[in-house]
Amino acid sequence: MHLIVTCALAIIALPAVGACLYLSVLTLLSAKLRAPAKSDRRMRFDVIVPAHNEVEVLSRVLTTLAALDWPEDKREIIVVADNCTDDTAALARRLGATVMERRDPERRGKGYALDFAFQSSRARRFADAVVVVDADAEVSPNLLEAIAARMERGAQAVQVHYGVSNASASWRTRLLTIAKASFHIVRSRARERLGLSCGIRGNGWAVTHRALAAVPYRAFSLTEDLEYGIELGLAGFRVHYAEEACSNAEMASGERAARKQRQRWERGRFQLIRSRTLTLLGQAVRRRSWVCLDLALDLMVLPLSYVVLNAALLTGVALVAGAWEGFQGSWSLLAAFCWVALIAYILRGWQLSGVGARGLIDLARAPLYLVWKILIMSSRREATEWVRTKREES
Repeated sequence: MHLIVTCALAIIALPAVGACLYLSVLTLLSAKLRAPAKSDRRMRFDVIVPAHNEVEVLSRVLTTLAALDWPEDKREIIVVADNCTDDTAALARRLGATVMERRDPERRGKGYALDFAFQSSRARRFADAVVVVDADAEVSPNLLEAIAARMERGAQAVQVHYGVSNASASWRTRLLTIAKASFHIVRSRARERLGLSCGIRGNGWAVTHRALAAVPYRAFSLTEDLEYGIELGLAGFRVHYAEEACSNAEMASGERAARKQRQRWERGRFQLIRSRTLTLLGQAVRRRSWVCLDLALDLMVLPLSYVVLNAALLTGVALVAGAWEGFQGSWSLLAAFCWVALIAYILRGWQLSGVGARGLIDLARAPLYLVWKILIMSSRREATEWVRTKREES
């Protein structure tokens, strides 16, 4: 029986300790990065806004894009009105954007819209790189400067900070702001410091035409951003992190919209775990690629709620086993390490999120949020196409 319990504890402990060790290293390396020297402002960009029925929010992103601190003759704002049934295209034209209308009822989704726009950009040969900004985003004026400063020094792909524009809308959006600060800032700073790929986060990212020629965009899954970031890594390109610029987007504040959003994100991620982890590990070994190894580890570290559940299970089993006479307490020490690492990671995210004391109070809701996530992920309803998320009040 002693051997059975030991084996069970080892099986439970391995993923929890591995994930927490990975997160603790990233937390320790999350100091602020130094920005590179200014660019020479010669690069040309196609800034692409994929939009599906976004007439309610489109004016905000186009207003901030029009205010970009970059020569007007070296940038073009392009809205891809993808299978729209509202006035998205007409509004974009009135606000001065170039509009591409795409209608394909069979191939629907953000990935198809981006593929359409990228092919058009390469055929026009105006731009040196494409930049992707969500239709509900607000960008900082230095967006293109931050990207160009890195691309002039050899970067082929860049991700700026992706934050939350409506952090104060509800406790859910404040928790999401903390989660994004942990996932985006903490992890990305550390990975940039180590010369790894911060990955693509879906909003506020850029890739050169050279990289597009080497790695054509064929990412059509529910998490097309993560998928393409992995394909770039497999091809030898790392995604650089530009934290001094941002593209902040609106998150769902109400329960119903947040549920759909979360289901789409996490199911897409689990699909990638199944389809890409072994490939990345194989390439990491064959090519001795630290970038591929880290991308694999990033996939293998499940969303934070699952790591917390794993740590809780390890703690419970370790405490029960520790009560047995003669059973070593080392398992409890491993469980304690997991909790210290998780708390440090979360508090570092809170510190960088800027939500203040109210966000710290909202962390007390985390157990309820954890239960909510388990319930929505147990639903069998699948999200298979691009459906605009409703921005509703809680």
